[in-house]
Amino acid sequence: MSGPDRFSPKESCLRSGICAPGSFEREDDFSPKASSRVSFMLNSSSDAGPASGGSHKISFLLNASSDTHPSSNTIFAYNESESHAMDSFEGRPLGHPARDPFSPISQESDVASSSFMSFAMTHSSLPQGPRDMVVVPKPRTTLMTSFVSYCKMDPDEDTAPVHRLIPHRASSKGSSVSEQIKKYVDLFYVPKEKLLQVKDSMLTAMERGLKQKIKEDSSLPMLSSYVCTLPDGTERGDFLGLELCRTHVKVLLLQLTDDTDEPEVVRRRTFPLAEKIINGNGEQVFEFMAQCLATFLNGLNINKQYLPLGFCFPFPCEHITLTQCKLIRWTKDSRWPDAEGCNVTQLLQAALNQHCKVTNMVGLAVNKASIPVNYQIEVLAVVNNTVGTLLSVNSDAQPCEVGLVIDVGTNCCYIEEMQRIAGLGKSEGRTCVNTEWGSFGNAGELNHLLTEFDVLMDKQCMDQGKYRFEKLVGSLYLCETIRVILANLAEKGDLFNGVLTPTLLTKGKVELQDVVEIIDEKVGLARTKDFLSRLGMVASNQDCFHVQQICQAIFTRSARLCAAGLAGILTHIRNAQGLKTLKVTVAVDGELYKSQKKYGEILEQALGSLVPECSVTFVQSESGSGYGAAVVAAVEMRLRRQREGVEQILTPFRLSMVELEKLRNMMRHEMEKGLSKETNSKASVRMLPTYVRNLPDGTERGDFLALDLGGTNFRVLLVQVRSRDEGGVRMTSETYTIPPEIAQSNATQLFDHIISCIVDFNSKHSILGRALPLGFTFSFPCHQINLDKGILLRWTKGFSASGCVGEDAVGLLREAIQRQPNVDVDVVAIVNDTVGTMMSCAYADPKCEVGLIVGTGTNACYMEEMRNIGTVEGDEGRMCINMEWGAFGDDGCLESFMTPFDVKVDAESINAGQQRYEKLISGMYLGEIVRYILLELASRKILFKGRQSHVLTTKNIFPTKFLTSVEDSEGHQHVCNILESYGLTVSLEDGLVVKEVCHTISSRAAKMCAAGVAAVVDKIRENKHMTKLDMTVGVDGTLYKLHHFFAKKLQDTVALLAPNCNVKFMLSEDGSGKGAALIAAVACHK
Repeated sequence: MSGPDRFSPKESCLRSGICAPGSFEREDDFSPKASSRVSFMLNSSSDAGPASGGSHKISFLLNASSDTHPSSNTIFAYNESESHAMDSFEGRPLGHPARDPFSPISQESDVASSSFMSFAMTHSSLPQGPRDMVVVPKPRTTLMTSFVSYCKMDPDEDTAPVHRLIPHRASSKGSSVSEQIKKYVDLFYVPKEKLLQVKDSMLTAMERGLKQKIKEDSSLPMLSSYVCTLPDGTERGDFLGLELCRTHVKVLLLQLTDDTDEPEVVRRRTFPLAEKIINGNGEQVFEFMAQCLATFLNGLNINKQYLPLGFCFPFPCEHITLTQCKLIRWTKDSRWPDAEGCNVTQLLQAALNQHCKVTNMVGLAVNKASIPVNYQIEVLAVVNNTVGTLLSVNSDAQPCEVGLVIDVGTNCCYIEEMQRIAGLGKSEGRTCVNTEWGSFGNAGELNHLLTEFDVLMDKQCMDQGKYRFEKLVGSLYLCETIRVILANLAEKGDLFNGVLTPTLLTKGKVELQDVVEIIDEKVGLARTKDFLSRLGMVASNQDCFHVQQICQAIFTRSARLCAAGLAGILTHIRNAQGLKTLKVTVAVDGELYKSQKKYGEILEQALGSLVPECSVTFVQSESGSGYGAAVVAAVEMRLRRQREGVEQILTPFRLSMVELEKLRNMMRHEMEKGLSKETNSKASVRMLPTYVRNLPDGTERGDFLALDLGGTNFRVLLVQVRSRDEGGVRMTSETYTIPPEIAQSNATQLFDHIISCIVDFNSKHSILGRALPLGFTFSFPCHQINLDKGILLRWTKGFSASGCVGEDAVGLLREAIQRQPNVDVDVVAIVNDTVGTMMSCAYADPKCEVGLIVGTGTNACYMEEMRNIGTVEGDEGRMCINMEWGAFGDDGCLESFMTPFDVKVDAESINAGQQRYEKLISGMYLGEIVRYILLELASRKILFKGRQSHVLTTKNIFPTKFLTSVEDSEGHQHVCNILESYGLTVSLEDGLVVKEVCHTISSRAAKMCAAGVAAVVDKIRENKHMTKLDMTVGVDGTLYKLHHFFAKKLQDTVALLAPNCNVKFMLSEDGSGKGAALIAAVACHK
């Protein structure tokens, strides 16, 4: 204060009439070096009405002490009415006698007045609890002049602080004060348009935070908690929960059992943080928590030594895993040195290992000494209190996906898809993201909302300029903002007649309970008077009303801003899920939220206005975030057991390079056996000659028919071969079906059905009666005697028509043609679909010398040197060999590669003991392998909560496209949708396990197929006596075409197993149809 309102201490006392002139013998009486301390209170009041008729009362309370005896206080009490009758003052019971009255205060008699002055220099030895302070008689009217106490101390001086009195002039205009207070209150009202700005800014900050890999400098870090799974009710066992709070530590034991009467038992205990711990370092606080756990366990007498623990740590941490997390910084004015940047789990685990040695009486005989037990407490999870809140609530309606804490500070978490979080290293599944939204606004997003009082309060915090959102919402800062406002307005003279007490200048003197009582609609004004009295203030009814307005405004602002932040998060969730409307459950906890029902009502009303497209159910946490941390540990233990079970089943499917190299060498050995005349009959890989000795060279011309029979669906094609300038090869085709009853009938019915379909095709395309050469793709094992003669060795792929095995397939087709007088077809070649694929690709790429089919079944062919084919006469030139490698392993050489699930699939197939290699690779069998694995996982209660479903017992229910859809799906929710389409009830975690199973099975199939390809291309390279070879493999089949992961894994593994061959894979364009026609064209051309 300056100008005419500023007086010296001496002048102040003289002007006010407190001290008479001449009371000061020398100026040193008011020297700043004076060593005495005085607490002085004056209350002067008069009854309303004319001055001449009113009674007058003056009350004093004086407390004095000295530097030499700071604990020795002298208390004086004086109370005098106008009639000079001595009244007993409330300070009298202290046992100090009243002294002679001080000089009376002179004031004009026509002013009905009351004044209160306090200039306290030290704490007295009186009880100082906030509810136990001495109550000064309440005034009725106000003097024109009052005083405020200031304390100044030079840090270089040895003397105690000395206070100065500075007069304030209270306004005589009550209405102008009210208007001024209203202006201050209006500063804290945040209209809807500004709330929408906050929502949009929060949404933008979220998106930016999710994309940032380095989180420390982000205004909204969006930290992954690595809590990826919610409880499903199957968790069992004993779990510890530990929670660190600002003033205490909470410990609990959660016991989850199969007891239907008492499935859950919780035991709790709270330990207050001693002052030395609060003011200590990081190591001390972690040691204290470990000691609390030891004390807690000592009182339980449980008979388990291993106890998993979930730790609720309400400070920003950057997680690497669920347990590996680094403390970024302390917040909420908490500071424990030497801990920031350290691994929180390691600090706690080290303390637990050292201090959790408990004397346990369980199992000991009576009268025998107890023995110490070393508990093995493993920290399984470290979570934020917001995540703990989310996991502490079990909603019957739907799982909670948002956790909200409105407490001393504030924070929010929600469930996010991992693929949206940069730097996480995972793309599958979901995780709980700890937004750390308290730091929102650090980049200036909330500056337009800050009042002068927010800025003043911020300057008194440890984290100045940081945690803007938390300081506008959290109860710690809400209370401090109220205190700063009251002190500021009192200093300006707008409240309390300009009186400012040291209590009002002291942090922490306004508590949330005070605010809650003040804004109470029924008793708020009365509680406001009590509250101000405890602060040493004498307030008029109007003051109390203003204080109530201020508290209500800041309380409301907190709830509305919290709603705006939550609206941003809900909008992000809705947008990410692509929904027009969102139905969500929010788990909520915190002292501020629970303090008064009105807070939740304001929050929900504002939220409904900001995001009307979201239907939000708030579920209050009753168990607390420490309980939630224990639940996280329980879930993690369940997942650990599940992972162990899944790994036990899937490990045999994960083939090492050593195993793959062994498989490649075995394939090469079987190839040599099949080529040799002496050992061909004993070889599981038959290496059948196809009599296709030339690849197309581009000079072939004409119209050709092709018949592609490789399964229950077959095609008839018209292939027109022209020059490249004329368009090359053009094809027209129709697809026909072979019903199961035909496929399993006899030779006559089967081939008559095929010819009737050819007649239909020729009729549709106006070529009926034309004699066209036909290439017959017959994708079943044959012993080919010539280009147009092949003996069927056995049926595969579900065919079992009688009268065919051991017969010439071309002959059976020609006989059927004879039975149809309107058909004139010349069958010039019978080929395997694999050969057709090779021919189709060779037409485009002359380097293509290998054909590969990976679809319903699997096979390969390649161009072999005639000199190496012992089963065919002649040494000149080359011939295409149909390997029929699907039978590889039929001699038992693959037993070590077969799992119990492979054995089951083989046993249940129509050709048990045959086509072993094919049953490990092809799409027809992969779905069955997956089904048997899922059945086993369900029986072990690892999947589907152990529920057995008829779906899993239905044979062949999962086709190849099932694996393709599951593995190619983006996000595990899509996997769940696929499983639910089959009638399965699944959780998100079930979806991840199913996806892992499918991935493992298809990965093994691709690797085993690659071992065979590597053996083939290496043999071709050796045949050509080349150290390096560039080669193209023509490939076809639905598994390769549609399953992108399978194709990539196949290519990558071939590169590893055949490092001297540069292999290019070329997808065939209708190899089995076009290739057959090209073989016919080559045969006619040559």
